Amino acid sequence: MAPNPKIMKAIEQLGYRVTVGDVAARVGLNINLAQQGLLALASDASGHLQVAESGEIAYLFPKNFRSILRNKFLQLQLQEWWEKVWRVLFYLIRISFGIVLLLSIVLIFVAIAIILITLNSSSDSNSDRRGSSNSGGGIIFIPNFWIGDIFWLFHPGYGYERHPQRHRDSSDSSQSSEMNFLETIFSFLFGDGNPNRYLEDHRWQEIGTVIRNSRGAVAAEQIAPYLDDIGEGYKREFEDYMLPVLTRFDGRPEVSPDGEIVYHFPQLQTTAKEQDLQIVPAYLEERLWRFSQASSGQIMLSVGLGAVNIIGALVLGSLLKGGIAAQLGGLVAFVQSIYWILLGYGIGFLAIPLIRYFWIQVKNSQIKARNQKRQEQARALDGADAALQNKIAYAQQFAGQNIIRKEDLIYTSETDLIAQEIEQSAQIDREWQRRLESGNGTSDRISS
Repeated sequence: MAPNPKIMKAIEQLGYRVTVGDVAARVGLNINLAQQGLLALASDASGHLQVAESGEIAYLFPKNFRSILRNKFLQLQLQEWWEKVWRVLFYLIRISFGIVLLLSIVLIFVAIAIILITLNSSSDSNSDRRGSSNSGGGIIFIPNFWIGDIFWLFHPGYGYERHPQRHRDSSDSSQSSEMNFLETIFSFLFGDGNPNRYLEDHRWQEIGTVIRNSRGAVAAEQIAPYLDDIGEGYKREFEDYMLPVLTRFDGRPEVSPDGEIVYHFPQLQTTAKEQDLQIVPAYLEERLWRFSQASSGQIMLSVGLGAVNIIGALVLGSLLKGGIAAQLGGLVAFVQSIYWILLGYGIGFLAIPLIRYFWIQVKNSQIKARNQKRQEQARALDGADAALQNKIAYAQQFAGQNIIRKEDLIYTSETDLIAQEIEQSAQIDREWQRRLESGNGTSDRISS
């Protein structure tokens, strides 16, 4: 069984000594999966089990457990290697769209220049000389630009480092200021990914934190602001939306004398160390999609280049009519062979962002509606009436925190069993001695 990255991260965050409830609440993981994952991880990473008198179990892991796992599992080594390789590959994919755009523009306008020069030279020898002179000047200038400036296109601060004052005065986000020109093209075309790709993880983490902050006992209204569909009518009245929460965190319903239902989560009440209240948002808020994290100037530059590309392609198409490409051959013939690819890329370069813009508007309206519903649930909780307050108060009768301290342990896999038995017998002898002394002291007071 491959180690669960979420469990490993939770162990590090919690100080390498955890219970099943600690991990489940921290990462929002199913109780059974958390237990299986901890057992497997303890076995593979030389972890230790600590059993308290109450029968509760804590797991103790060495601080170098990742190194132990890495040496033991080839899969982890390959996974880490692939993550490094994929970062490089994905970066190359991102910048490839900008490179293709620049190559498309260069090919189109070089082909246009060659055709125009040829047409001018065939009609007027004087124009031919002027065209050759102008062409020569262009050849000198263009390499000078590319040789001097091409590396700035790949620099994360392209467009800012060359103008430090503009960079300091910019109010754009830090991420957009770090986006280089070629990355901007990809961002303009496809955006920067789903801002809510970890929404489900955050949902269950926040629900677990709410339950932990309430010491393992809650009312359904305390959980509702973190759920999407709480139903209508009898489904909402009978709190069917709590079933996935009960299943995930091994909870059970409790009924008050007034017939109200509250929810008790014993597994989340057991912890390896005392837990302070954790900050948790009042409700689960989805983030709105952004068209691009690039700055407005970078977006306008992308639009401008796209327009130049498609206009150039249309001009080139009109010049290629009449079979001039066959006469000239070479680069012009090559450009004609891929002309429809160049034109299609130019159209797609502007059409894809336009379609994506309208799609984002629809998506964001749906997100706003869901956020508003969850916010209304949070407001209802803040303005709880007497009935809801009594319900929450009844839930607190089941609240508690069971801390597994080292002095409560009756067994640990860290030390030999015989040594533990000797230590336990010494503890038992001391306890009996304390009781005898206490009893003798009481007898002396009675006799006196």
